[in-house]
Amino acid sequence: MNQFGIGEFARRSRLSQKALRLYDELGLLRPVQVDPGSGYRFYELEQLEQARLVAALRQIGIPLAQIKEIIDLEPDGAARRIADYWSGVELDHVARRDLAAYVIDCLRGKGSVMFEVSTREIPDRSILCLKRHVEGQPGAFAFGKEFVGILKDRPLPHMGGVAGAAFCIYHGEVNEDSDGPIEWCRPVPQDRAEEIAARYPELGLRTETAHEEAFVHLGRGPTTSSAQWQLIAESLRTWGAEHGRQPSELGARVTYLTTPPVTPESVPECDFAVPVLQVVMDPRPSS
Repeated sequence: MNQFGIGEFARRSRLSQKALRLYDELGLLRPVQVDPGSGYRFYELEQLEQARLVAALRQIGIPLAQIKEIIDLEPDGAARRIADYWSGVELDHVARRDLAAYVIDCLRGKGSVMFEVSTREIPDRSILCLKRHVEGQPGAFAFGKEFVGILKDRPLPHMGGVAGAAFCIYHGEVNEDSDGPIEWCRPVPQDRAEEIAARYPELGLRTETAHEEAFVHLGRGPTTSSAQWQLIAESLRTWGAEHGRQPSELGARVTYLTTPPVTPESVPECDFAVPVLQVVMDPRPSS
């Protein structure tokens, strides 16, 4: 007999009946037959391999939404996705370790700048933007894809240099406890800003004032680990304290600079930047 009820399949797959019902609802592992009267689920022996794969991917820590994408791929493609996921996990682990070491050093009075910090001047600019609260890093990633999709369907005029690059402002932390908000932005030519904005009713138009930015260059394809961003932000704060700068109210941001021609394979140059102000020293002598 190659067909089993949910209880026997649960025993053989080492998945609970609760998990099997959830995986059915999500389309991860559907029964081959459902009794129309009782709703009882039946599975085939050949489904055990897929059940064990899903269980293994959950043990690795891969979210269910990503597992659904992985199991629909050919074996080679699925293997690459799993390898990419695990590389991200390892990068995140390294970033958390470094952040923990930094916090420990700060508590012991030994805080230091861990990255090479540069500065640049950003002029007044008109920007199209979309701002939203998000649910953790998956929500932030989905929001980014939505913004990129809007611009892909209706491309904007290319603006050269960092001042013309797309960027994402983190107005608040994004993690399991905090939902931002974050704001995706794309500069547009100031003399055509109103005209261009009319073609994007879902986006807002505003002006960002000229400012100085302190930034850390990350190169192509950086990790999007929250711990990495936090470590860089703390390093920039330490640098600012040493160089008479303090963060402005404009918000920390990640800038994505892509050099034409832009293709589906293009990977942007990224940096993490904090707009800063000169610290005004009190001229009065201390008593």
